[in-house]
Parts: sequence; structure tokens; C-alpha cells
Amino acid sequence: MGKAILVGASSGIGRELAKVMAKDGWVLGLASRNTHALEALRAELGGEHRVQALDVTRPEEAAEKLDALARDLGDVDCVILSSGIGIENRKLLWEPEAKTIAANVLGFASCAAWAGRYFLQRKRGHIVGISSVAGLRGSPFNPAYNASKAFVSNYLEGLRLNLGRFEVAVTDVRPGYVATPMTEGQKGMFWVADARTAARQIYDAIRKRRSVAYITRRWRWVAMLSRNAPAFLYKKFSN
Repeated sequence: MGKAILVGASSGIGRELAKVMAKDGWVLGLASRNTHALEALRAELGGEHRVQALDVTRPEEAAEKLDALARDLGDVDCVILSSGIGIENRKLLWEPEAKTIAANVLGFASCAAWAGRYFLQRKRGHIVGISSVAGLRGSPFNPAYNASKAFVSNYLEGLRLNLGRFEVAVTDVRPGYVATPMTEGQKGMFWVADARTAARQIYDAIRKRRSVAYITRRWRWVAMLSRNAPAFLYKKFSN
């Protein structure tokens, strides 16, 4: 099918998406901080996939490693940015907020900008970012997480506008609740999809080069209600 870099491939949605894409013939560059998990995944997938240790919270270093991974692959058709963290922070401590911003905002932007430059030179390609339905409104429990996902969606839209004059697609993937290590133990979840189902729907959105994809699809209706709910009503149901 092609060659893709998948940042955040060691667990959760990224890991399951790697399995789906490898099965369909993609050669993957698997990147994350957890090289042990990446090597185990590469062994499971078989084939000629590459592994690259990469920490998105070190932007300059991450860009250099993405350069190296792209050279190793030979050419890249798609870059998927699936790394991110979510930390419940009811007490509004600064450390969890700073970690979230470092990974989900600065880390995402550095990798997304790298992908934009890469495909700008080639005038073709596909950038896929994992944001969230949570990015549509604020949260009293983890304000930095929801804000960071709003940033991701807006940044992806900016890339789409910038690169739209070329054959470069930009897909904003907005999951609802997905059963991953990040959501384990979280209360109040509903319509929870397993990571494999989410990955299959994400891959369908990639193949169709969609601009925005809600995962699972019925979360589109929740997003519409959330976006249009008056402030007093949203406040009532978000606490």
C-alpha cells in the first residue's frame, strides 16, 4: 500500500492501528519512547518495519529522529501522530498540566510541523492526527487535556489550509471513549470502543482521506450536541 510513520505506536490506538495497516501491506516506521514495546510489536508484525526511539517532548531531537526514520524508509506516504497523554487533575496542580501541554501541544505541533514540511517538499502525502471529541469543550477535571485536543484539531485545520493547494490530505481523528491504558479506570465512560474497532475505523478514514472522522461514528451526534449545548446545560452535565 505504501510507507507510513506512526508516532505513538507502542500502545493503545497506535499499536492496534499498526497491526491493521501492516496487515494491509503498509511498511511502517514505528516510533515512541518505549523501544522495548516497539521491538515486540515489530516482531509480531513481521515484515520490514523500522523502529525509532522518539520523545515528542524534545521537539528538536524528535524532528531529527523523524528525518532519520524517513530516510531509512526511503520515502513516506503518510504520517500518523497518535502519541499523547491524559491526566485527571481536579486539584489543578501545575505538574500534570505542564506534562500534558508538553506532550499534546508542543510535542504534537513539532511532529505535525515536521510532517507538513516533509510533504510540502513532495507536494503529496497524508497527515493524520488523533485529537478527541473532548477538544470541543472544556473540562473541569482535566482542563489541559481538553484544551490540548482543541489545539490539535485547530492545528490540523491550519495544515489543511496551508497544504490544500497540493495533493496533501490532512485527517483529524476525533475519538470518543476508547479502551486503552490511558482510559483504564476512568469513571463515567459510555459507548466505549475497544482499540481494535477504533483502529479499523481510523484506517477506513485514512483510506478515504477524510478531513474529519469521529470514532466510533456515532460520536458525531454527541459532538454536535456538545458543541451546540448552551453553557448552563453543558455545565450541569460536565460536573
